[in-house]
Amino acid sequence: MTHETRESWLNAVAAGMAPLFEVLDAPLPDRVRVAIGFTSRGAKAKAIGECWDNRLSADGHFEIFIRPDLAHAPDAMPAQIAAILAHELVHAAVGIPAGHGKTFKRVALGLGLVGPMRATTPGEAFLAAIAPILECVGPLPHARLDTDGESTAPKKQKTRMLKCECATCGYTVRTARKWLEQAGAPLCPIEDHGQMEHEPLDDDDAEPEE
Repeated sequence: MTHETRESWLNAVAAGMAPLFEVLDAPLPDRVRVAIGFTSRGAKAKAIGECWDNRLSADGHFEIFIRPDLAHAPDAMPAQIAAILAHELVHAAVGIPAGHGKTFKRVALGLGLVGPMRATTPGEAFLAAIAPILECVGPLPHARLDTDGESTAPKKQKTRMLKCECATCGYTVRTARKWLEQAGAPLCPIEDHGQMEHEPLDDDDAEPEE
């Protein structure tokens, strides 16, 4: 079988794992959506997966996201993503309020996930169970996203902005070094407070602030 989208592949894998959850008396909810995308804290966060409570969804779905920049080798990627999916599906099956507690642990271990419950990894039992499912659903239509490259995201601030402060009232602003060199420090907007003080300009080798 060939899937054109990652979401189709993920949902097929989730459906394939459903019997494994049934055996553990933790059936999957009927309404679950799975997608490749960054978690709620964005690309800079460390979370590799996230499951949103169905009570937060306008149509009552559990919403699962798996980040697109995982660095696993291409041949290992499907099983690793399936393991992340399984972890998030456990949250959906036992309920978000259960956290990573005893109920979560029972199901996760039953699926063959190992390690700390907040960061499970696929054990041998899971890899053996998922192998026929992955063979059935076919190749994962996905490649790692390099988040250090160009995108439409706003550019980072590279110019170091130096702090200027009024010695009288403490009013502060920041301005680029070149304006301090060309025009001097700005004037405090409060009448008669005069020119503001600024950070020294003698650190030519300073790294830019980002």
